Amino acid sequence: MNIISIQNNIGLPKYKQIILSIEKAIEEGNLVKGDRLPSVNKVCLAFSLSRDTVLLAYDELKKRGIIYAIPGKGYYVKSIEITIAQKIFLLFDELNIFKEDIYNSFLKNIGKNVQVDIFFHHFNVKVFKKLINDSNGNYTKYIIMPTNLTDIVDSIKTLPVNDVIILDQTNSDLKLFPAIYQNHQKDIYEGLMKGKSRLSKYKKLILIFPGFREPPGMKIGFESFCQDYGFDYEIISDFNNQTIVLGDLYIIPQDRDLLLVIENAMGRKLKLGEDFGIISYNETPLKKIAANGITTISTNFEMMGKILADMVLKGIKEQIENKSALIVRNSL
Repeated sequence: MNIISIQNNIGLPKYKQIILSIEKAIEEGNLVKGDRLPSVNKVCLAFSLSRDTVLLAYDELKKRGIIYAIPGKGYYVKSIEITIAQKIFLLFDELNIFKEDIYNSFLKNIGKNVQVDIFFHHFNVKVFKKLINDSNGNYTKYIIMPTNLTDIVDSIKTLPVNDVIILDQTNSDLKLFPAIYQNHQKDIYEGLMKGKSRLSKYKKLILIFPGFREPPGMKIGFESFCQDYGFDYEIISDFNNQTIVLGDLYIIPQDRDLLLVIENAMGRKLKLGEDFGIISYNETPLKKIAANGITTISTNFEMMGKILADMVLKGIKEQIENKSALIVRNSL
Protein backbone atom coordinates (compact mmCIF):
# COMPACT_ATOMS: atom_id res chain seq x y z
CA MET A 1 0.00 0.00 0.00
CA ASN A 2 2.96 2.35 0.36
CA ILE A 3 2.99 2.98 -3.39
CA ILE A 4 -0.27 4.98 -3.16
CA SER A 5 -0.47 8.37 -1.52
CA ILE A 6 -3.76 10.24 -0.97
CA GLN A 7 -4.01 13.76 0.46
CA ASN A 8 -7.09 15.75 1.34
CA ASN A 9 -7.84 19.34 0.36
CA ILE A 10 -5.16 19.72 -2.32
CA GLY A 11 -7.56 20.39 -5.19
CA LEU A 12 -6.69 17.19 -7.07
CA PRO A 13 -9.35 14.46 -7.46
CA LYS A 14 -8.46 11.35 -5.49
CA TYR A 15 -8.69 9.06 -8.50
CA LYS A 16 -6.05 11.28 -10.15
CA GLN A 17 -3.87 10.95 -7.05
CA ILE A 18 -4.06 7.16 -7.36
CA ILE A 19 -3.00 7.37 -11.01
CA LEU A 20 -0.11 9.73 -10.24
CA SER A 21 1.01 7.52 -7.36
CA ILE A 22 1.18 4.43 -9.58
CA GLU A 23 2.95 6.36 -12.34
CA LYS A 24 5.51 7.62 -9.83
CA ALA A 25 6.05 4.10 -8.45
CA ILE A 26 6.70 2.82 -11.99
CA GLU A 27 8.99 5.74 -12.79
CA GLU A 28 11.05 5.13 -9.63
CA GLY A 29 11.23 1.38 -10.19
CA ASN A 30 9.07 0.44 -7.21
CA LEU A 31 6.61 -1.18 -9.62
CA VAL A 32 7.84 -3.23 -12.58
CA LYS A 33 6.15 -5.14 -15.36
CA GLY A 34 4.12 -8.03 -13.96
CA ASP A 35 3.79 -6.63 -10.43
CA ARG A 36 0.38 -6.85 -8.82
CA LEU A 37 -1.34 -3.66 -7.69
CA PRO A 38 -3.14 -3.31 -4.37
CA SER A 39 -6.68 -4.67 -4.70
CA VAL A 40 -9.59 -2.28 -5.11
CA ASN A 41 -10.98 -3.28 -1.71
CA LYS A 42 -7.66 -2.69 0.07
CA VAL A 43 -7.28 0.79 -1.43
CA CYS A 44 -10.88 1.61 -0.46
CA LEU A 45 -10.34 0.53 3.14
CA ALA A 46 -6.92 2.16 3.52
CA PHE A 47 -8.05 5.60 2.34
CA SER A 48 -11.84 5.50 3.00
CA LEU A 49 -12.61 5.74 -0.70
CA SER A 50 -15.56 4.48 -2.72
CA ARG A 51 -15.05 1.59 -5.12
CA ASP A 52 -16.05 3.88 -7.99
CA THR A 53 -13.13 6.20 -7.23
CA VAL A 54 -10.56 3.40 -7.27
CA LEU A 55 -12.09 1.71 -10.31
CA LEU A 56 -12.04 5.02 -12.19
CA ALA A 57 -8.29 5.29 -11.59
CA TYR A 58 -7.57 1.68 -12.50
CA ASP A 59 -9.80 1.82 -15.59
CA GLU A 60 -7.97 4.89 -16.92
CA LEU A 61 -4.61 3.18 -16.43
CA LYS A 62 -6.03 0.09 -18.15
CA LYS A 63 -7.25 2.12 -21.14
CA ARG A 64 -3.79 3.65 -21.48
CA GLY A 65 -2.26 0.17 -21.57
CA ILE A 66 -0.30 0.61 -18.34
CA ILE A 67 -2.12 -2.08 -16.33
CA TYR A 68 -4.35 -5.04 -17.11
CA ALA A 69 -6.90 -7.06 -15.16
CA ILE A 70 -7.17 -10.80 -14.58
CA PRO A 71 -10.75 -11.59 -13.49
CA GLY A 72 -10.83 -12.89 -9.94
CA LYS A 73 -7.14 -12.17 -9.35
CA GLY A 74 -6.60 -8.43 -9.64
CA TYR A 75 -4.69 -5.78 -11.56
CA TYR A 76 -1.11 -6.08 -12.81
CA VAL A 77 1.46 -3.80 -14.43
CA LYS A 78 1.41 -4.34 -18.20
CA SER A 79 3.73 -1.57 -19.41
CA ILE A 80 6.14 0.88 -17.82
CA GLU A 81 5.58 3.40 -20.66
CA ILE A 82 3.77 5.90 -18.45
CA THR A 83 4.26 8.74 -20.95
CA ILE A 84 1.44 7.29 -23.10
CA ALA A 85 -1.42 9.71 -22.42
CA GLN A 86 -3.87 8.15 -24.87
CA LYS A 87 -4.19 4.69 -26.36
CA ILE A 88 -6.32 4.71 -29.50
CA PHE A 89 -8.12 1.83 -31.22
CA LEU A 90 -8.39 2.59 -34.95
CA LEU A 91 -10.57 0.25 -37.02
CA PHE A 92 -10.38 0.61 -40.82
CA ASP A 93 -12.21 -1.44 -43.44
CA GLU A 94 -9.11 -2.05 -45.59
CA LEU A 95 -5.76 -0.49 -46.36
CA ASN A 96 -5.53 1.47 -49.60
CA ILE A 97 -3.87 4.69 -50.65
CA PHE A 98 -6.81 6.82 -49.43
CA LYS A 99 -6.87 5.21 -45.98
CA GLU A 100 -3.10 5.54 -45.82
CA ASP A 101 -3.45 9.29 -46.39
CA ILE A 102 -5.98 9.52 -43.53
CA TYR A 103 -3.77 7.43 -41.25
CA ASN A 104 -0.55 9.34 -41.97
CA SER A 105 -2.29 12.69 -41.53
CA PHE A 106 -3.82 11.51 -38.25
CA LEU A 107 -0.44 10.36 -36.91
CA LYS A 108 1.17 13.63 -37.99
CA ASN A 109 -1.40 15.75 -36.15
CA ILE A 110 -2.15 13.66 -33.05
CA GLY A 111 1.15 14.57 -31.41
CA LYS A 112 3.45 12.60 -29.14
CA ASN A 113 2.64 10.36 -26.18
CA VAL A 114 -0.21 8.71 -28.08
CA GLN A 115 -0.28 5.03 -29.03
CA VAL A 116 -2.39 4.16 -32.09
CA ASP A 117 -3.26 0.50 -32.72
CA ILE A 118 -4.73 -0.06 -36.19
CA PHE A 119 -6.98 -2.99 -37.16
CA PHE A 120 -8.90 -4.00 -40.33
CA HIS A 121 -12.30 -5.70 -40.59
CA HIS A 122 -12.16 -6.25 -44.40
CA PHE A 123 -15.95 -5.77 -44.69
CA ASN A 124 -16.53 -8.90 -42.58
CA VAL A 125 -19.23 -8.47 -39.90
CA LYS A 126 -17.90 -11.29 -37.71
CA VAL A 127 -14.39 -9.88 -37.76
CA PHE A 128 -15.79 -6.41 -37.02
CA LYS A 129 -17.73 -7.61 -33.98
CA LYS A 130 -14.82 -9.65 -32.61
CA LEU A 131 -12.40 -6.75 -32.87
CA ILE A 132 -14.86 -4.45 -31.09
CA ASN A 133 -15.52 -7.00 -28.36
CA ASP A 134 -11.83 -7.78 -27.80
CA SER A 135 -10.86 -4.11 -27.60
CA ASN A 136 -13.64 -2.97 -25.27
CA GLY A 137 -12.23 -1.36 -22.13
CA ASN A 138 -8.63 -1.36 -23.30
CA TYR A 139 -8.44 2.06 -25.02
CA THR A 140 -9.07 5.72 -24.28
CA LYS A 141 -10.60 6.31 -27.74
CA TYR A 142 -12.25 4.09 -30.35
CA ILE A 143 -12.21 5.34 -33.94
CA ILE A 144 -14.51 3.17 -36.04
CA MET A 145 -14.94 2.97 -39.82
CA PRO A 146 -18.25 1.07 -40.17
CA THR A 147 -18.52 1.50 -43.98
CA ASN A 148 -21.84 0.07 -45.19
CA LEU A 149 -21.89 -3.00 -42.92
CA THR A 150 -25.25 -3.94 -41.43
CA ASP A 151 -26.04 -5.39 -38.01
CA ILE A 152 -23.06 -3.74 -36.30
CA VAL A 153 -24.63 -0.82 -34.46
CA ASP A 154 -25.31 -2.83 -31.30
CA SER A 155 -21.64 -3.83 -31.17
CA ILE A 156 -20.50 -0.22 -31.42
CA LYS A 157 -22.97 0.78 -28.69
CA THR A 158 -21.24 -1.60 -26.24
CA LEU A 159 -18.25 0.76 -26.27
CA PRO A 160 -18.07 3.78 -23.91
CA VAL A 161 -20.27 6.30 -25.70
CA ASN A 162 -18.01 9.26 -24.88
CA ASP A 163 -14.93 7.53 -26.28
CA VAL A 164 -16.20 6.63 -29.79
CA ILE A 165 -15.65 8.56 -33.04
CA ILE A 166 -17.15 7.38 -36.36
CA LEU A 167 -14.94 7.79 -39.44
CA ASP A 168 -15.71 8.16 -43.18
CA GLN A 169 -19.33 6.88 -43.28
CA THR A 170 -22.11 7.38 -40.77
CA ASN A 171 -25.89 6.91 -40.69
CA SER A 172 -28.94 7.75 -38.59
CA ASP A 173 -28.35 4.75 -36.29
CA LEU A 174 -24.99 6.22 -35.30
CA LYS A 175 -26.12 9.82 -34.81
CA LEU A 176 -25.32 9.82 -31.06
CA PHE A 177 -21.60 9.44 -31.87
CA PRO A 178 -19.34 12.24 -33.10
CA ALA A 179 -18.05 11.70 -36.64
CA ILE A 180 -15.90 13.01 -39.45
CA TYR A 181 -17.51 11.66 -42.59
CA GLN A 182 -18.10 11.92 -46.33
CA ASN A 183 -21.57 12.70 -47.66
CA HIS A 184 -21.29 10.54 -50.76
CA GLN A 185 -24.80 11.29 -52.04
CA LYS A 186 -24.22 15.03 -51.86
CA ASP A 187 -20.59 14.84 -53.04
CA ILE A 188 -21.28 13.02 -56.29
CA TYR A 189 -24.37 15.12 -57.02
CA GLU A 190 -22.53 18.42 -56.49
CA GLY A 191 -19.42 17.15 -58.28
CA LEU A 192 -21.46 16.31 -61.38
CA MET A 193 -23.25 19.65 -61.09
CA LYS A 194 -19.92 21.51 -61.22
CA GLY A 195 -18.98 19.60 -64.36
CA LYS A 196 -22.44 19.80 -65.93
CA SER A 197 -21.39 22.04 -68.83
CA ARG A 198 -18.74 19.50 -69.83
CA LEU A 199 -21.10 16.53 -69.35
CA SER A 200 -23.53 17.81 -71.98
CA LYS A 201 -21.30 16.61 -74.83
CA TYR A 202 -21.69 12.98 -73.75
CA LYS A 203 -24.55 10.73 -74.87
CA LYS A 204 -24.77 8.60 -71.74
CA LEU A 205 -23.39 8.64 -68.17
CA ILE A 206 -22.42 5.20 -66.87
CA LEU A 207 -21.71 4.49 -63.20
CA ILE A 208 -19.64 1.35 -62.57
CA PHE A 209 -20.97 0.36 -59.17
CA PRO A 210 -20.07 -3.13 -57.84
CA GLY A 211 -22.12 -2.38 -54.71
CA PHE A 212 -20.05 -4.40 -52.23
CA ARG A 213 -17.67 -1.81 -50.79
CA GLU A 214 -19.14 1.32 -52.33
CA PRO A 215 -21.36 3.64 -50.24
CA PRO A 216 -25.04 3.39 -51.32
CA GLY A 217 -25.31 7.19 -51.27
CA MET A 218 -23.00 7.36 -54.25
CA LYS A 219 -25.52 5.48 -56.42
CA ILE A 220 -28.46 7.51 -55.09
CA GLY A 221 -26.71 10.81 -55.79
CA PHE A 222 -25.78 9.73 -59.32
CA GLU A 223 -29.34 8.65 -60.17
CA SER A 224 -30.80 11.85 -58.71
CA PHE A 225 -28.49 14.06 -60.77
CA CYS A 226 -29.21 12.20 -64.03
CA GLN A 227 -32.97 12.28 -63.43
CA ASP A 228 -33.02 15.93 -62.34
CA TYR A 229 -31.12 17.14 -65.43
CA GLY A 230 -32.37 14.67 -68.03
CA PHE A 231 -29.15 12.74 -68.69
CA ASP A 232 -29.40 9.28 -70.20
CA TYR A 233 -27.68 6.96 -67.72
CA GLU A 234 -26.88 3.39 -66.80
CA ILE A 235 -25.52 1.61 -63.73
CA ILE A 236 -23.41 -1.51 -64.24
CA SER A 237 -21.75 -3.74 -61.64
CA ASP A 238 -18.40 -4.10 -63.44
CA PHE A 239 -16.62 -3.47 -66.73
CA ASN A 240 -15.83 -7.10 -67.52
CA ASN A 241 -16.92 -8.07 -71.06
CA GLN A 242 -17.93 -4.46 -71.73
CA THR A 243 -16.92 -2.34 -74.71
CA ILE A 244 -16.61 1.42 -74.67
CA VAL A 245 -19.26 3.12 -76.79
CA LEU A 246 -18.31 6.40 -78.40
CA GLY A 247 -19.84 9.31 -76.51
CA ASP A 248 -20.14 7.53 -73.15
CA LEU A 249 -18.84 8.96 -69.88
CA TYR A 250 -17.82 6.54 -67.12
CA ILE A 251 -18.00 7.41 -63.43
CA ILE A 252 -15.68 4.92 -61.71
CA PRO A 253 -15.39 4.45 -57.92
CA GLN A 254 -12.92 1.52 -58.04
CA ASP A 255 -9.44 1.88 -59.52
CA ARG A 256 -9.48 -1.72 -60.81
CA ASP A 257 -12.37 -0.78 -63.10
CA LEU A 258 -10.56 2.44 -64.04
CA LEU A 259 -7.62 0.37 -65.29
CA LEU A 260 -9.90 -1.93 -67.31
CA VAL A 261 -11.60 1.02 -69.02
CA ILE A 262 -8.28 2.67 -69.90
CA GLU A 263 -6.85 -0.62 -71.22
CA ASN A 264 -9.96 -1.15 -73.37
CA ALA A 265 -9.61 2.36 -74.80
CA MET A 266 -5.90 1.91 -75.56
CA GLY A 267 -6.60 -1.36 -77.35
CA ARG A 268 -9.13 0.39 -79.60
CA LYS A 269 -7.04 3.59 -79.93
CA LEU A 270 -9.85 5.73 -78.46
CA LYS A 271 -8.94 9.20 -77.25
CA LEU A 272 -9.89 9.93 -73.67
CA GLY A 273 -11.74 13.21 -73.25
CA GLU A 274 -12.86 13.23 -76.90
CA ASP A 275 -14.19 9.81 -77.89
CA PHE A 276 -15.33 9.03 -74.35
CA GLY A 277 -14.87 10.42 -70.84
CA ILE A 278 -13.94 9.34 -67.31
CA ILE A 279 -14.60 10.72 -63.85
CA SER A 280 -12.80 8.69 -61.18
CA TYR A 281 -13.65 8.70 -57.49
CA ASN A 282 -10.94 9.57 -54.92
CA GLU A 283 -7.87 11.63 -55.77
CA THR A 284 -4.40 10.05 -55.95
CA PRO A 285 -1.09 11.52 -57.20
CA LEU A 286 -1.05 9.06 -60.11
CA LYS A 287 -4.34 10.36 -61.49
CA LYS A 288 -2.72 13.73 -62.12
CA ILE A 289 -0.60 12.19 -64.88
CA ALA A 290 -2.24 8.85 -65.82
CA ALA A 291 -3.80 8.90 -69.33
CA ASN A 292 -2.85 12.58 -69.57
CA GLY A 293 -4.88 13.45 -66.47
CA ILE A 294 -7.93 11.80 -64.85
CA THR A 295 -10.78 13.96 -63.56
CA THR A 296 -11.78 13.07 -60.00
CA ILE A 297 -14.49 13.68 -57.43
CA SER A 298 -12.73 13.43 -54.10
CA THR A 299 -12.79 14.41 -50.47
CA ASN A 300 -9.59 15.74 -48.88
CA PHE A 301 -8.22 12.71 -47.03
CA GLU A 302 -5.37 14.60 -45.38
CA MET A 303 -7.86 17.12 -43.99
CA MET A 304 -10.00 14.25 -42.72
CA GLY A 305 -7.04 12.90 -40.76
CA LYS A 306 -6.27 16.35 -39.33
CA ILE A 307 -9.87 16.94 -38.23
CA LEU A 308 -9.94 13.46 -36.69
CA ALA A 309 -6.85 14.31 -34.61
CA ASP A 310 -8.47 17.58 -33.52
CA MET A 311 -11.58 15.71 -32.43
CA VAL A 312 -9.49 13.42 -30.22
CA LEU A 313 -7.26 16.12 -28.75
CA LYS A 314 -9.97 18.75 -28.22
CA GLY A 315 -12.85 16.44 -27.28
CA ILE A 316 -15.02 17.66 -30.19
CA LYS A 317 -18.44 15.97 -30.10
CA GLU A 318 -19.85 17.10 -33.45
CA GLN A 319 -20.69 15.28 -36.67
CA ILE A 320 -18.48 16.99 -39.24
CA GLU A 321 -18.96 16.63 -43.00
CA ASN A 322 -15.61 16.60 -44.80
CA LYS A 323 -15.50 18.71 -47.95
CA SER A 324 -15.36 17.26 -51.47
CA ALA A 325 -14.37 18.75 -54.81
CA LEU A 326 -14.44 18.09 -58.55
CA ILE A 327 -10.88 18.22 -59.93
CA VAL A 328 -11.17 18.68 -63.72
CA ARG A 329 -8.50 17.21 -66.00
CA ASN A 330 -8.28 16.05 -69.62
CA SER A 331 -10.44 12.93 -69.13
CA LEU A 332 -13.52 15.21 -69.01
